[in-house]
Amino acid sequence: QVNLEESGGGSVQAGGSLRLSCSVSGSNSPSICMGWFRQAPGKDHQEREGIAAIEIDGSTRYADSVKGRFTISKDNAKNILYLQMKSLKPEDTAMYYCAVDRGCYGNSWVLEAGYKYLELWGQGTLVAVSS
Repeated sequence: QVNLEESGGGSVQAGGSLRLSCSVSGSNSPSICMGWFRQAPGKDHQEREGIAAIEIDGSTRYADSVKGRFTISKDNAKNILYLQMKSLKPEDTAMYYCAVDRGCYGNSWVLEAGYKYLELWGQGTLVAVSS
């Protein structure tokens, strides 16, 4: 059974940085397709925003809202997914989740439809950005 556990969230002032981690356990394959999502306060899981995705070959894709500020990466040896966040804004405040795309349907699909169809999620880590 594959389990995901996010960490690294916290409170930060606007303009600051954070690095989120998603530890993957129980997976026989170190190379899997994954994504980061976020759910803003007051919104339900159907409104989760796909913000970054990475495929087995390391190719990445980002939502316009985070492009140029966030970087997704994966350490296959440690089975850890990262999200480096810089120049944080108050509107980045949200619960951040990692998820596995078992079928590797592609980064675009993950960002656009992953919130609805992906089945394997972590419990989330909270990021709060103050102005």
